[in-house]
Amino acid sequence: MRIKIVIFVNIFFGLVGCQTSQPSNTSTQTKPNIIIINIDDMGWGEPSYMDGDFYETPTIDALSKQGTIFTNAYAAAANCAPSRASLMTGKWTQRHGIFTVGSSERGKSKDRKLIPTVNKTNISEEFLLIPELLKKNGYHTIHAGKWHLSDNPLQNGFDTNIGGSYAGHPSSYYAPYKNLDITAPKGERLTGVIMDRLIDSIENKDKPFFVNYAPYAVHTPIQPIDSLLEKYQNKEKIEGRSNPKYATMIEDVDTNIGKLISFLKQTDRLKNTIIIFTSDNGGLFYVSNQHPLRSGKGSYYEGGIRVPFFIIWEGKIDRSKVDKTPISHLDIYPTLLEIADIDSPGNLRLDGKSLHPILLKKEVLETRPLFWHFPVYLQAITKENENRDPKFRTRPGSVVQYGKWKLHHYFEDNALELYNLEDDLGERNNLVKAMPEKAEELFGLLEIWRADTNAPTPHEINEAYQEPTIKRS
Repeated sequence: MRIKIVIFVNIFFGLVGCQTSQPSNTSTQTKPNIIIINIDDMGWGEPSYMDGDFYETPTIDALSKQGTIFTNAYAAAANCAPSRASLMTGKWTQRHGIFTVGSSERGKSKDRKLIPTVNKTNISEEFLLIPELLKKNGYHTIHAGKWHLSDNPLQNGFDTNIGGSYAGHPSSYYAPYKNLDITAPKGERLTGVIMDRLIDSIENKDKPFFVNYAPYAVHTPIQPIDSLLEKYQNKEKIEGRSNPKYATMIEDVDTNIGKLISFLKQTDRLKNTIIIFTSDNGGLFYVSNQHPLRSGKGSYYEGGIRVPFFIIWEGKIDRSKVDKTPISHLDIYPTLLEIADIDSPGNLRLDGKSLHPILLKKEVLETRPLFWHFPVYLQAITKENENRDPKFRTRPGSVVQYGKWKLHHYFEDNALELYNLEDDLGERNNLVKAMPEKAEELFGLLEIWRADTNAPTPHEINEAYQEPTIKRS
């Protein structure tokens, strides 16, 4: 079995490493505009098109019906900075070294058994980001909202920056925003200000544009839209998933996306614009639980990494739903290159696969493993969670998902958890003991992948660690 695993993984990595976009002989046509809508901390089931029963997203719902919906889509990481770094580079976290936000030593030292891998906090200039490559190919590049990867996105290939910096969230959603370099009249809502300025920046552009729209919402602080609050307070509640204040923030984002879509229609741009809608990671569990998924943001259970995702391109992409094929944010970069007919530089190594065959050729994407690596610590926010233990959202480890199977490997105790997502989407029934051969197969994939990508795995014991005492009755 081990020989078969080695052959499969080496073939898989060889195909990914050699991937380049092929010209489509449409050089005389205008290149499409590209908009990535990357909502902050929106959970997989929270948009109402995903059968959400409480939060209202009519604009997002209408958009989703115009293109291809992927119900089995994943962020490349479970929290903000690493997810955004992987999306912009098209690379796994171990390649760019951003594993978390700030320090990798998060949580109390006495609870951390291992010395974690040192975390990088800024994206290195050695990587060719999506906006840099698009800019070289004639695009005007615009960033609007949260950036989180450097002090200024103008350093990273963007021509225009609206409110982006290293900040991960605003001190307030109402002006003055304090920690953001964006000014507005006192009391103006940040989400609307960013969208208005984004529309202004697009209005007079006479060449194709790329927009990375990443509103700070719906990240904390949870600050409601007062005029919408009563409506949600009076709606029928769903336990754990009906937060009225949070609901107003989701609707506000949806309304502002509606302003963008109306502008694109009025200026006859929508029909030549590719729109990718997603979230940077799963929703924050204590704000709104992610049921039927387990846990939430920061965890590598499904609630932390499974995200809403659809792509529209009027007249080019059929209306459809892809339920079985797992995809990743890593697939965005190669997909955009192929759709926009841009040749990939010879030294550009991307870890995702183009979704072009699914979107335009109606082909089935070959089954492949998806991987995550998190060699650091991320403390829990509250004890009321569904993590592996109440002290951390994630302890150091790696994850592989292959078809319906998903395996977690934790470095502190070398423990494995195996789940059949087809039968157990909530990851409640660990099948390691019941299916040791399947666990061994997936663990073999993980070991080979970590070796092939030089993934750092912490082993050094933390001297300050205190073994928990076992309470006996």
